[in-house]
Amino acid sequence: MKIETGTEKISSRERFLEAIVQSAIDYAIISMDLDGLVTSWNEGARRILGWSADEMVGKPATAFFIQEDREKGLPQREMTSALSAGRGSDERWHLRKDGTTFWASGEMMALRAEDDVVIGFIKILRDRTQERDQADRQRLLMHELGHRMKNTLSVVQSIATQSLRNATSLDDASEKLQARIAAYSKAHDILLQKNWVSATLGNIVEAARVNIGMEGSGRIQVEGPDVELGPQAALSFSLVLHELLTNACKYGALSNEEGMIHLSWTIEHRRTEDFLVAKWRETGGPAVAGPTRKGFGSRLIVSSLTAYGEVDVLYEPPGFVLMLDLPLSKIQFRGDLAQIE
Repeated sequence: MKIETGTEKISSRERFLEAIVQSAIDYAIISMDLDGLVTSWNEGARRILGWSADEMVGKPATAFFIQEDREKGLPQREMTSALSAGRGSDERWHLRKDGTTFWASGEMMALRAEDDVVIGFIKILRDRTQERDQADRQRLLMHELGHRMKNTLSVVQSIATQSLRNATSLDDASEKLQARIAAYSKAHDILLQKNWVSATLGNIVEAARVNIGMEGSGRIQVEGPDVELGPQAALSFSLVLHELLTNACKYGALSNEEGMIHLSWTIEHRRTEDFLVAKWRETGGPAVAGPTRKGFGSRLIVSSLTAYGEVDVLYEPPGFVLMLDLPLSKIQFRGDLAQIE
C-alpha cells in the first residue's frame, strides 16, 4: 500500500482545485498579488476577455478595466473593499483585448493563506451583456407600450366623442363608432404581425376593403409599389381609408352601380429625399359639390394626413379627389422599441 506524503496531498488538492477553476469557462477567474499583478488566469478569462494566460500573468489586472474606471481608481477601490469587507461586488463595463467592451458582474475577494494572512486577491466576473441588453429592451418596451396605449386611448376617445356628437341617432352613432374602431383594430392586427415595426400600404388598403365588405371588388382599382409605413402612419392611413370608403358608399362613387374608385401611388425620387405621391379619385358616381359643413370624417381625413405632408382635397364634379405628397421620412419607421423581438 502506497503511503501519500503531505506534499503529495497538497499537490493533489491543488491539481483538483486547478481543474475546477479551468473548467469554469463561463466565468473569468483571475488571481493577483497585493500589487494587483495577475498570478493566474483561467480558461474562462481567456474566452471572455481575449488575452491568454501567457499574455496576462505578471501584468496589471487593470488591463481589462475601461480607461475611465482606471482614471477613477476603481480597481484599487475594489481591492480596498475586499480587504476591509472581505469582498467587493461590482457591475460595470469591462474591456476585451480587441478593444470592445462588455457588461459584467463580478466580485473581488481577498485571498488568504492558511495563517489568514492576505497574500493577494481573486477576481471573478461573468459577461452579462445579453442580460443587460434584455433588461434595457424590456424597460424601453414598457415605456413604448405605455406611450402607444395613451395614443390609442386618445384616438378611441376622439372617435367616440365625434361619432356621438355628429350622429343623427343612437343607432347611427353605434354603427359609426363600431365601424371606425373595427378599422383601427384591423390596422393594429396588421402591425402586430410585423412586431409593430411596419405595415405595407397595400395591406392597409386591403384591410379597409375587407372591413366594408368589398374585398376583391373590381370597382376599387388599386395600383402602386410596396411601401412600408411606420406604426403611426399605418394607423392614420387605416382610419382615413375607412372614412374615404364609407363616404364613397354613402355619397360618392360606390353609392350607385356604376361608380369606380382609382387609388394609385408611386415613389418620387427628388433631390434630397423620396416622397410618396398618392391619388384617390372617384368617377361615375353622383355629381359632386363642395360640402356646406365638414363632418368628423372629412376633418379626420385631412387632419390625420397633414401631419405627414401636403394634402389636397378637391370636390370636382366628376368625383371626389384626394392627393397626397408625403416625405417617406415622415411616414416610415424611424427606429424605436417596435424593433424588439
